[in-house]
Amino acid sequence: MSAPVLVLNIGSSTVKYELLDGRSGERHAEGLAERLGEGEGLLTHTAGDGARSVKRLERPDHETAMAAILDAFAEWGPDLSRITLTAVGHRVVHGGSRFSAPVLIDDRVVKAIEELVPLAPLHNPANLVGIRIARRIFPGVPQVAVFDTAFHQNMPPAAYTYAVPPDWITEHGVRRYGFHGTSYAYVSRRAAHLLGRPPESTRLIVFHLGNGASAAAIDGGRSVDTSMGMTPLEGLVMGTRSGDLDPAIPAYLCRSAGLTPEAVDRALSRESGLLGLAGAGDMREVRRRAAQGDPAAVLALEVYRHRIRKYAGAYFAVLGRVDAIVFTGGVGENDADTREKSLAGLERLGVAVDPERNRAPGPAEREISPAGAETAVLVVPTDEEREIALQACELLGSG
Repeated sequence: MSAPVLVLNIGSSTVKYELLDGRSGERHAEGLAERLGEGEGLLTHTAGDGARSVKRLERPDHETAMAAILDAFAEWGPDLSRITLTAVGHRVVHGGSRFSAPVLIDDRVVKAIEELVPLAPLHNPANLVGIRIARRIFPGVPQVAVFDTAFHQNMPPAAYTYAVPPDWITEHGVRRYGFHGTSYAYVSRRAAHLLGRPPESTRLIVFHLGNGASAAAIDGGRSVDTSMGMTPLEGLVMGTRSGDLDPAIPAYLCRSAGLTPEAVDRALSRESGLLGLAGAGDMREVRRRAAQGDPAAVLALEVYRHRIRKYAGAYFAVLGRVDAIVFTGGVGENDADTREKSLAGLERLGVAVDPERNRAPGPAEREISPAGAETAVLVVPTDEEREIALQACELLGSG
């Protein structure tokens, strides 16, 4: 490995990790510690040769999970004690307006991420846990923070400004920040390559569709608009999040139903979306129920696809010209029905999906629109860990 980078993507109950070469992108190991905070956790480690090993963890927390991950590298390889790491790269969800690029982590940066916790109370605290543990375990290794929000920091003011009282903006940081930026950075660059165009002259609409879902209008490799807002709640319908709704609804429910603000916030974030409409947050289960004739699941799919189609049309207007619509994320990469039916009716905009190309097995990165289509439709698998490793190496001058 010429530039080995350990990438940590830490959530409230998971630690996802990869060891890869920051220059070539070659993977040497990856894994997931999950169910942290529960009675029994699980660690799955996959070495570079594809060999997979599983270990059960008794009453794990993030600290014990990181210790188990180090043991997994020592036992199943490659042994981190024999590798001089170039960096440890950390995914940090919210960088506010302070961070528009990756940064070398020091005490000042840790304090700034702490101050941003109110903007991402479910994510930044877990990211900080990983940073503190990694700084202690790897004291001599540069630690780099890569922010989900950074890619969107150059949006024009008209796109990120909400029409609210000015002190909300200046004193409380109320504005559109956007998320999934690491994914958009990687996918937009790969899409331009697939089109045979330089990124700086390519205009794209990208849909990152997973349990969390968002859309972005990207002009010349820069975000000019995105669907998620101050938090990851705004925009598309998601697994458990509502996406767009009338902003008066929370206050109405507090008055009419006697709900507390915390209860409304919890419901919109964890009990809405596909889960609220269909009783299941996983797209595969919703489609299975719809195929069996469940009317709630049928409606959920219609609402989900309608929202995607609406954002596609809006971002055509924002960009003026669109070279490609790109699907990525777990649903975007694997659900042919979602891709085809979400774009149905946009033929006058030069958008069409070829059914055979859309459903045929093929290379991971591929075009699924008819040959010669005015606006290409692409599938590009995301690789956020590779992007984090690349950005870490570029920051350190090792890329």
